[in-house]
Amino acid sequence: MRPGGRGRITGARPSGRGNGGPRRHPAAARQNTSPVARAMRRLPGPRLTGLGGGLFCAAVMLMIGCLDQLLFDSSLTVYGVLFLPVCALTALWVRGGDLVIAPIVVPIAFAVGLPTVAEASGGLGGRLVALVTALATHAGWLYGGTLIAGVIATVRRVRLMRRRVAQRRRTA
Repeated sequence: MRPGGRGRITGARPSGRGNGGPRRHPAAARQNTSPVARAMRRLPGPRLTGLGGGLFCAAVMLMIGCLDQLLFDSSLTVYGVLFLPVCALTALWVRGGDLVIAPIVVPIAFAVGLPTVAEASGGLGGRLVALVTALATHAGWLYGGTLIAGVIATVRRVRLMRRRVAQRRRTA
């Protein structure tokens, strides 16, 4: 044991930690961060498999579609706007090894929830026409959500690769 900063006795620091100076209490470090950063830390950080990410996204979009039909009388704009954060969450919550799946499952999830809000008339043929029409007229939301998921997954993948390279350099 050695005397630490501010007159208290602390244990020896493990190798790899800073080069001296008093240890900061985690609560003191959090006080200096912005409210947005503190709110982001409180969000859950689950790690979903590729299949779990797809099921999460599809289930949430189906639920959003049903709620949109009940609350907003099947507004495709509301459905599209709510699709964007679902894409971001899916890309953030999928495991590092399954990052490639995020931009693939989000368009499928968009199509899963779409029949609940597409205005259909008359039988199976009318439903298919309404689904294809909704996909064609609201493709911007679909492309936007896929782009969001792709960008987030790519950034996460690059950071993961850089972290691995840095770790290999430290051990070599």
